[in-house]
Amino acid sequence: MGQDKALLKRDGRSQLANLVALLEPMVERVFISTRSDQSEEAERRQFSQIIDNYSDIGPAAGVLSAMEEYPAVDWLVVACDLPNVNEDTIRFLIDNRSPERPFTAYRSSHDDLPEPLCAIYRLGSEAIVRDCIDAGITCPRKMLIRSDTKLLVQTDPRALDNINTPEDLQESVLEGAS
Repeated sequence: MGQDKALLKRDGRSQLANLVALLEPMVERVFISTRSDQSEEAERRQFSQIIDNYSDIGPAAGVLSAMEEYPAVDWLVVACDLPNVNEDTIRFLIDNRSPERPFTAYRSSHDDLPEPLCAIYRLGSEAIVRDCIDAGITCPRKMLIRSDTKLLVQTDPRALDNINTPEDLQESVLEGAS
């Protein structure tokens, strides 16, 4: 992408600020996952942060760090590069989470695989995440594939499309970061 996706702007606000505003009415507390070298960045300082305890394991670093910081809660994990995620998508995920399975996620509308970065990681699933990482599996999608994950059908097939290229950005409603 060539720039920080969390700081891309839509309607005058960063993607990060839009996501926090979307989630705040639906959960008890919102944290952003941050690498230590990002924690003092002006936009991120506005929000409650959990600093990654790990490096070189991608998004799994944020998930595991959050679980370690607050081990007695379920985690709603949502990536900041989902410009089309909306209240209906999040609400449906929360309302249909499994009370027994460690993970609840959407089935990708592109390949039918779990969408691990718009998912619920239940209390107790930290051991699964840690075991996967210890086994060299750092991809959250592979973690959910190997686990007893409840998969939901997306109510809006575009809601979880992420932005990875300038072309993706052009197709979304985002404007470039300032």
